[in-house]
Amino acid sequence: MMKKIKKVVLAYSGGLDTSAIIPWLKENYKVDVVAFVANIGQSEKDLKGIEKKALESGASSCHLFDLKEEFIRDYVYPTLKSGALYEGNYLLGTALARPIIAKKQVELALNIGADALCHGATGKGNDQVRFEMAYASLAPDLYVIAPWREWNLHSRESLLNYLQKRKIPITATLEKIYSKDENTWHISTEGGLLEDPWNESNEDCWSWTVRPEEAPDTPEYVSLKLQSGCVYSVNNKKLNPLQCVEVLNKLGSKHAIGRIDIIENRLIGIKSRGCYETPGGTIITTAMRAIEQLVLDRESFQWREKIGLKMASVVYDGRWFSPIRRSLQAAANELSTEITGEVILKLYKGSVIAVQKKSSHALYSQEYATFGKDEVYNQSDADGFIRLFSLSSRIRAKNKYR
Repeated sequence: MMKKIKKVVLAYSGGLDTSAIIPWLKENYKVDVVAFVANIGQSEKDLKGIEKKALESGASSCHLFDLKEEFIRDYVYPTLKSGALYEGNYLLGTALARPIIAKKQVELALNIGADALCHGATGKGNDQVRFEMAYASLAPDLYVIAPWREWNLHSRESLLNYLQKRKIPITATLEKIYSKDENTWHISTEGGLLEDPWNESNEDCWSWTVRPEEAPDTPEYVSLKLQSGCVYSVNNKKLNPLQCVEVLNKLGSKHAIGRIDIIENRLIGIKSRGCYETPGGTIITTAMRAIEQLVLDRESFQWREKIGLKMASVVYDGRWFSPIRRSLQAAANELSTEITGEVILKLYKGSVIAVQKKSSHALYSQEYATFGKDEVYNQSDADGFIRLFSLSSRIRAKNKYR
């Protein structure tokens, strides 16, 4: 039995699914539907006329929020400090976008007196968990509606027929092959031929980056400056976080940087394949690792790697608004206080290499590391160190042959 509610705020994208959700909510819940649109950097084509589209689908109003700067500044940059990479590859482009969308959706719902929230995530994916974990953390008393877990519309054709019968205009067609998710940080492509892991991706699977074969034949060098784990300058031009990402996205796309084709473990247990493009993020991550190599001692670096591993799963699983994420963030922030310096990166046909790096906090000392003659290190000092370091091994061996 459906709960009696009066007003619901729907996370609306303007696509086929959420366009069908609006009339479905009105018919099945007899409810006032308010469309909420988060601009996190999707294409202008996706946002053009979206308010008109929402109203034509039956929404009583549509609220559009530009969240691009806040997304990069308060969600992406902090996570970068932890070194989070899900399963060693994925820079969490979709996962990072969900908490800010959910947070703003909840804020709107509370401001207008809504008593329910709705999202268009399917029952197979991660996003349903990410949205609803955020809802539970921020507004546990608001009722949550997940149409894909309730309705009997289970194909693209059925959704189109549903809208056509109600004379609701829609630009979607049956020809759509791939599912794409785009924001300022990344774009992902799933479905179509990618559903068979034996199929090689084709150019329809990539949206931002050129093919490595078509990238410039001459390498390009870019300078990044970092302060406490945050990139603030590109080629000696001071920029805010959003501007840094936008500039580096263009540069990286030109050189085919940031393409990955992976099969990942979804939270619910299904494996899925996706082609992800994160050109600017790949450049920034490479620069951060370069400064870490100069600055962090071995124990600190190993701890940062453990933080990154855990942070990746916490963010991927939708636990942004949780004590564990805040705790991990605090540790990452502390470790990044001295991640300050400059890196020169070489971009060439899909590869990005840090070729020059410097930091005022560097623990690297050429005087100590040289293979030539030095005046600072007494090599005979290693005798005592090795005897103590190997003491347990020698005792074990003596016991074995006693």
